[in-house]
Amino acid sequence: MPQSDRPVLVTGASGFVGSAVARALLAAGRKVRVLLRPASDRRNIEGLAVEQRTGSLVEPASLAAALEGCGALYHVAADYRLWVRDPETMYASNVEGTKSLMEAALAAGVERVVYTSSVATLGWRTDGKVADETTPSTLADMIGHYKRSKFLAEAVVRDLVQARGLPAVIVNPSTPVGPRDVKPTPTGRMIIEAASGRMPAYVDTGLNIVHVDDVARGHLLAEEKGRVGERYILGGENLTLGEILRLVANLVGRRPPNIQVPAALVWPVAVVEETIGRVFGREPFATREGLRMARHKMFFSSTKAERELGYDLRPAREGLADAIAWFRQAGMAS
Repeated sequence: MPQSDRPVLVTGASGFVGSAVARALLAAGRKVRVLLRPASDRRNIEGLAVEQRTGSLVEPASLAAALEGCGALYHVAADYRLWVRDPETMYASNVEGTKSLMEAALAAGVERVVYTSSVATLGWRTDGKVADETTPSTLADMIGHYKRSKFLAEAVVRDLVQARGLPAVIVNPSTPVGPRDVKPTPTGRMIIEAASGRMPAYVDTGLNIVHVDDVARGHLLAEEKGRVGERYILGGENLTLGEILRLVANLVGRRPPNIQVPAALVWPVAVVEETIGRVFGREPFATREGLRMARHKMFFSSTKAERELGYDLRPAREGLADAIAWFRQAGMAS
């Protein structure tokens, strides 16, 4: 699809994936406008030539104002937590906020929308094969409020494509790693602990690891070449958690953890962590929802994106190396 000279609005540009998308758009010579909450951490967009607008997904009037004059919308923002004190805030942002933003995009006459969903909305295979965009899933399959909210939000986007002609392409990133993970994400926290030698044991699970900059490039390809209403997995390399931890250990010159523990043994720890989290308002390192998800290896194929978009990816080792280097520079890992 030919791109107009009108600005591109990016939501979530102060976050991990969103800042990578904003940087990729700037590198492509696009005019970038970003929507930021008043309290947003702006470190990830410091020094970038972007137009800043203040608002939030739960303030519909701010969405219409931010979209005024825009030719494209990249909706990357999401409340991404595996544990939350008040789940209603997550649904208000991820589901209702997405609906309000998509309706505002329709009203503004935006030519193309790239909606950032997640592989969390997809099903998983029980036959040893990797999942793809066609692997079925239902709301009942979604473990935890984050996955449920993203499943419902993606359904909102698809419904608006069919009912009102929303010009949206859906991308489903897997597990991004790399620089500027300021929060950090749950995977980023794991990398920090492993790189610092504070992860003596692990649970048997698997993840699809992708460099955050590959995910960002995949977003731009989705705008340019993606088919409206279609979803595209933006993934990387399928690795067991043991393999990931061995890569991290090799990169930092430490011995990898060699104790694999059943999820059932970590369950009491997660209960205690969540109790402390409710009292002190901090996100637990281990959660029951995380352990439920760990029962399934989250392995995915990006073949459709490679074939239709020209998407390509680098080895997971490079993403992990960039993540470690950034965490160390930020003083988050030893």
